[in-house]
Amino acid sequence: MVSSLSVSASASPFLSLPFRHFLRSPRVQLAISSAFIRSLTHYRKQSRAMSTFPNFGTAAIHVGQEPENWDMMQVVPPISCSTTYKQETAGQPKKHDYSRAGNPTRDVLEKNLAALEDAKYCHTFSSGLAATMAVVNILKSGDHIVCSDDIYGGTQRFLRKVSIPNHGLQADFVDLTKLSEVEKAFKPNTKMVWFESPSNPLLKVVDIATVTNIAKKHNPDILVVVDNTFMSPYFQRPLSLGGDIVVHSITKYINGHSDVVMGCAITDNDTVQKHLYFQQMAVGAVPSPFDCFLVNRGIKTLHLRMRAHYENALAIAKYLEANERIGKVLYPALPSHPQHEVHKKQTKGMSGMISFYLKGELEQSSAFLSALKVFTLAESLGGYESLAELPSIMTHASVPPEDRAKLGITDNLIRISVGCEDLDDLIADLDQALKSAIPRI
Repeated sequence: MVSSLSVSASASPFLSLPFRHFLRSPRVQLAISSAFIRSLTHYRKQSRAMSTFPNFGTAAIHVGQEPENWDMMQVVPPISCSTTYKQETAGQPKKHDYSRAGNPTRDVLEKNLAALEDAKYCHTFSSGLAATMAVVNILKSGDHIVCSDDIYGGTQRFLRKVSIPNHGLQADFVDLTKLSEVEKAFKPNTKMVWFESPSNPLLKVVDIATVTNIAKKHNPDILVVVDNTFMSPYFQRPLSLGGDIVVHSITKYINGHSDVVMGCAITDNDTVQKHLYFQQMAVGAVPSPFDCFLVNRGIKTLHLRMRAHYENALAIAKYLEANERIGKVLYPALPSHPQHEVHKKQTKGMSGMISFYLKGELEQSSAFLSALKVFTLAESLGGYESLAELPSIMTHASVPPEDRAKLGITDNLIRISVGCEDLDDLIADLDQALKSAIPRI
């Protein structure tokens, strides 16, 4: 794209003199101007086709990063590794007194993350599950949670193996895409609703605003918690849809480089914020300054990466849906998805997460995954690299077998995290692996 409506003939020493005179001619300048305008119009149309929240990229790059915050006016916020801070007067620290309770590098990241979710507060933790623990810890023995029946294996394991037997919480796992089931799930002691949208690994889409309204109708004090890991704030902001708390495994899309384990909880609720801060200070599952620095750096390309994930994944989902070796594709951006209209209503696009059913069993699934060359057989998701896994024996192996069968987490369900590689290479890799695993159909 030409970046100016006029081109300086002396702009490049590599242009020959006759060619410089040619560039100066009014006809060529008009042609260049017209081409620029056409290109700009095309670019703007493309941008609108993949819209996001206003000023997202600018906020990701600048909020919390102001050089005026630092003595030397550093453009990149420095890493503060100090565990303690000098006090001019006893008991009156300038801001922080001990780095478990607060750290300048963590401050930068938390301010930035809050802005990306258009929220007042963010608190970071040493993992996504540590953030989950901090949020659930607001409940007391005897309190009841309405939880989606399809959630990250680690979340349901924490609830089933820790919160329920050890802390006396009660939980019901419900299909929150069925509003009649939602209505029946609430009890007098229900204090929290917890779900992912889209869910892991079945990509169910919960109508966030509707479920929130139902919950608040039963009790305005019920806290609605949305795990937004699969979407990132680039494509979805649950607080704007009525949610009270947003949880992220920062390890995934927000960091985006598969080199940091971290989580966060984000809210506008003052009472919840005080609880989350106390959890950081009293429980101590906080991230290191260096990890905060890495995530802060990763966020600077979040908007660029999410566009690439979406473009690649949508094309791959369409390819898989047309492939005779595939039984069914689960991707909310496809019109065939059962909650496609809900997805369109509450999001700005979709990430790189796709699940699909092979026409086969465990043998074919294992053969397919082992045959992949560009995709890597590994757990986790959301990095720039493409990953593939088998939830039934990997990420969701801790889900009781009878629940897996009921949900449809079978041995032929494949989950892929589509990365930012060249699309042709990704499709070619999937194609050869499918043909290798299922030679005849």
